[in-house]
Amino acid sequence: MVGNRVILKGNPASPGLAEGKAVVILDPTEQGKIIDKGILVAPFITPLLLPVLIKSAGIVTDKGGVMCHAAIIAREFGIPCVTGTEEATKKIENGAEVIVDGTKGYIYQK
Repeated sequence: MVGNRVILKGNPASPGLAEGKAVVILDPTEQGKIIDKGILVAPFITPLLLPVLIKSAGIVTDKGGVMCHAAIIAREFGIPCVTGTEEATKKIENGAEVIVDGTKGYIYQK
């Protein structure tokens, strides 16, 4: 991604590229914050976040691997996903323009 800076690396959990505004959700009760085609950034994914997942253009989590809930659901819906970044919820600000590379496991800042 020429001109974009890698800000995080994680597990490439669901292939593809997605870009959009980051929506940081620290608790399932915050799911009203998601914007259509936003990039969901969360510590981990629970079944309670399924309505948010299917609206997201991309998913980034602090925890998890290629077989975690986020990865499996992302692959089912064809949503690019990077898991196990360890600090996405701390390093990505709400509303930041980011690119999720689910094939390589990188998160870029636009």
